[in-house]
Amino acid sequence: MPTQASSAGRACAVAALGAGMTLIAYLFDAAPLFVAGVAFAAIGLAAPAWVWASAHGAVASRSLQAERVIEDEPLEATIQVRRGLLGLPGAEVHDVLAGRPISLSGPLALLVGARSANVRIVASFPRRGLHTLAPPSLVVHDPLDLARVVRVDPAPAQRLLVLPRTERVRWLRGDRGRSSQQPDGDTRSDALAAVDIDGLRPYRPGTSASRIHWPAVARGAGLLERRLRSDGDARPLVVLDARGPGPIELLDAAVRAAASMTLELARVGGCGLLLPGERRVTSIDPKLSNWPAVHVRLALVQGGPDTRPPALGILGGRLGPVFYVAAQPLERLPAQLASMTRGSATLVVPVESLGDGKLWGMRKTPVASFEVAGCRGFVLGARRANSRVSARAGAA
Repeated sequence: MPTQASSAGRACAVAALGAGMTLIAYLFDAAPLFVAGVAFAAIGLAAPAWVWASAHGAVASRSLQAERVIEDEPLEATIQVRRGLLGLPGAEVHDVLAGRPISLSGPLALLVGARSANVRIVASFPRRGLHTLAPPSLVVHDPLDLARVVRVDPAPAQRLLVLPRTERVRWLRGDRGRSSQQPDGDTRSDALAAVDIDGLRPYRPGTSASRIHWPAVARGAGLLERRLRSDGDARPLVVLDARGPGPIELLDAAVRAAASMTLELARVGGCGLLLPGERRVTSIDPKLSNWPAVHVRLALVQGGPDTRPPALGILGGRLGPVFYVAAQPLERLPAQLASMTRGSATLVVPVESLGDGKLWGMRKTPVASFEVAGCRGFVLGARRANSRVSARAGAA
């Protein structure tokens, strides 16, 4: 049975006023006050009984269109309101998704109203994570709002998982950014190019146009495609560092950037992801078969000053590039980051966390190479990786 709470403070005040007017009329023999006093007393006593009887059997229940939603994407919910035998003289639906009360006085009236009504709500969530939604409540009241009865749906609270949104990586142009524009209109950075090139081979029908080596086509060498590394250790790695005492908005930006980088790198040729507190790298293949599970884990990442640092020691001498995404710029760069990779290292930090300070204790902050989800990426040590890729492409 739905939980119920009643409030009749105004009705009691009106009834007390009527009783007082009746007493005054009796003491001073003022006959006109008898009518008003009796009317007020009757209204004060009848209103709570009417509202309580009308609320009997009425309930509001909610159903969600989905149990998972992306940040800032609309979520549709339907609230079904059922009235009792006496209808609803006045009613409001209170729900956390609506944000404000929804009036339902006419659709569920006794004479002209229906037995039930549906309320459609469209809401969005600006932050990722697991949200607990309390059940909706139905507030029944009389037309004068003298008495109220609140009926709460007995169903348990619903849980909604909000996943971090992903954005396309926007590569910045400039000599320090070392970005390049491919003929097919796809912008790639040299750091990303070092990820997937391991030589060239003849074009195979069905291969994505983003893997076609257009410079070879322009030279008249025929249609060639980039060959991707098959060694999982050589694939790029995205590392998320959730430490930092700063506001939660910085952590959310870092999580969005990590999700965006992981998704884009996985589509190119696969990548790995290392989350805070984990001792094992999660691999995401180009078919994105395990991306939904990874997306859920990113939504549940918890940060703060007590969060453990990424376990970089388990990576050893890694061949592929590393994208180190940090919620806040730390005082110094982790020592393992420079020793575990012979490719490029890219530092990704939220733009709001940079301020006027230097990045990672450097005397001069390098020029950003790309932007994604409110964060900027700074490529470090990519020159050796780029020269190695150029040599392999030339040999092929």
